[in-house]
Amino acid sequence: MKPQQHRGLVFNIQRFSLHDGPGIRTTVFLKGCSLRCFWCHNPEGIQPALEVLFHPERCIACGDCIVACPTGAQIRDAARREFNRERCKLTGSCVRICPTGALEWSAREMTVAEVMDEVLRDRVFYRSRESQEGGITLSGGEPVLQKEFARELLAACQNEDVHTAIETAGHVPWSYLVELLPLTDLVLMDLKVFDPERHRQVTGADNRCILSNAQKLADTEVPIVFRIPVIPGVNDTEAEITALRDFVAGLRSLRRDTSSINLELLSFHPLAVDKYRSLGIDNGSGALQPLSTERMAVLRTLVAGLTDPLQRP
Repeated sequence: MKPQQHRGLVFNIQRFSLHDGPGIRTTVFLKGCSLRCFWCHNPEGIQPALEVLFHPERCIACGDCIVACPTGAQIRDAARREFNRERCKLTGSCVRICPTGALEWSAREMTVAEVMDEVLRDRVFYRSRESQEGGITLSGGEPVLQKEFARELLAACQNEDVHTAIETAGHVPWSYLVELLPLTDLVLMDLKVFDPERHRQVTGADNRCILSNAQKLADTEVPIVFRIPVIPGVNDTEAEITALRDFVAGLRSLRRDTSSINLELLSFHPLAVDKYRSLGIDNGSGALQPLSTERMAVLRTLVAGLTDPLQRP
């Protein structure tokens, strides 16, 4: 008898991804995060449990959910259509009966076999682990927090000779992360702000754990791409980018193969407006405007010597 597979809480599987590692990839997004970055592009991945999403633009006011809901969380009168989340007990009755998808679960529980079924559909686009062209990337949320599921999924991918990558914010116990490294071909690690107190202000936690884990990662042989999401008003200055660049350069100098530690900048885009609305939470980055192409080009010149040639500019 086969041992029972772990089940993971997956909120998205994105095929044909070009920005989560080298080549054409399948990105599996796991729910739950230990940070609260106000600009998060995936707010549905923050909470480590199921949530109901409400998309008012899809609602046809049929009233079926109001009848089905046992707690009175779904409300409609002449003036409003409301989802009272405080009353919701996550029975799923409204989700099951909604004919238009206006109400839906934020994620689904999946076995490793179910995820692998989707991952291997695009195997023709992956080459071998050795070639590092195409594969799977675990993202989130913070995928390391679902370490048992992540470990089993990464092992299944390596058994199929599929290149594996983890996208992590690094704010996790080192014991969790190190357990996954033997099964990981590439680590994509976010760095936001260098100063611990400023980091706490914008993410809800200081970065001591993150910087410590980055240093420990540098002592391994796993290739790392550090990625800085450039957020207007947070870390878009030459001083901030230079501080993070110097930190990464210091880690790079510790490696025999210096090219196995690299750095890239990611542009901020206001992509999650509808997601925040569907969760009924404030979008803290709603007023932010992306930096101009010219400004990003200036900042990228500061890190040019550390850019991974496999990553898109």
